[in-house]
Amino acid sequence: MPLGQSSVRPVPTGRTDRARPGAPARRGDTRRRPASGGVRAERLAPYVLVGPAVAVVVLLRLYPLVLGVNFSFTGDGERNGTTVGLDNYLELFRDPLFRTALGNVGLLVLLLPVAVAIPGLLATFIHLRTPGHRFYRSVYFFPAVLSPVIVGAIFNLLLAYDGPLNAVLGGVGLSPVDWLGDPDVAMVTVVGVHVWATFGMGLVVFLAGFATLDSALLDAARVDGASLTQTIRHVIVPGLSRTIQFVTVTTMIGMLTSMFGLLYVMTAGGPEGSTYLPEYYIWIQQGQLNRPALASAASTVLFLIMLVVGLAQISLLRRAGKET
Repeated sequence: MPLGQSSVRPVPTGRTDRARPGAPARRGDTRRRPASGGVRAERLAPYVLVGPAVAVVVLLRLYPLVLGVNFSFTGDGERNGTTVGLDNYLELFRDPLFRTALGNVGLLVLLLPVAVAIPGLLATFIHLRTPGHRFYRSVYFFPAVLSPVIVGAIFNLLLAYDGPLNAVLGGVGLSPVDWLGDPDVAMVTVVGVHVWATFGMGLVVFLAGFATLDSALLDAARVDGASLTQTIRHVIVPGLSRTIQFVTVTTMIGMLTSMFGLLYVMTAGGPEGSTYLPEYYIWIQQGQLNRPALASAASTVLFLIMLVVGLAQISLLRRAGKET
């Protein structure tokens, strides 16, 4: 090579080692690219949206629940603020009124299938477009918008011993019934009024469930000549299993926590304490007898009852849906 001539070869103009913008990465290039701001925002969005709801549940539901359970182990009156262990719970189960309230919870569990079947059957008839179904839909929902106080006052007049219902019974040769004064009848009467006043909400939920039911299954059942009973059992019930679970649990919760207004107006816990429910017992202890610790213990027992009954109902309904 002659002296003074450069030994460095020029780089070809058609090639470059620097990647062009938009060009695909070479094989074997395992360098990680930093996550963009858009990807981070996408990942954080669900937590940001759910965060306020979780905070509300924790602050307004779980925290007061923990405080209530803790307060149930303290005393009332002279022992206010002192730890008493399980004394409040032992006193609860020695109280005949609370035992009556627990017995009425068992009655509610027995009547629950009727309370769920009524809106379910009515929703079935409406979905199958029976004559006048539009009118019935509005009429059936109307009681749900009435206040429990108004409903209780109306039925106090209808169910009075000298009221219209007993007059009708007397007209057909039957003896009058003391609907609200007989301890053996009063609780069933109040539950029946509650079911009448609230089944409209269950009806709406069932109608929403029917909107998700495959209409081809109903058409196939008609073509195969299935009766209404067979259609309900083999097509509608399996197709609405989740809806039935939801209505069952919410109806039971409503019976345990939303009957105070009716009980207060119609019977005030009587006769002879036969219409007591845990909810009404809690109000008596807290609002009239000024025993908040005992009321907290009763509230804890009510919460455990609702939890156990709800889980048991869901388990039974799931098992029944699999068998069907």
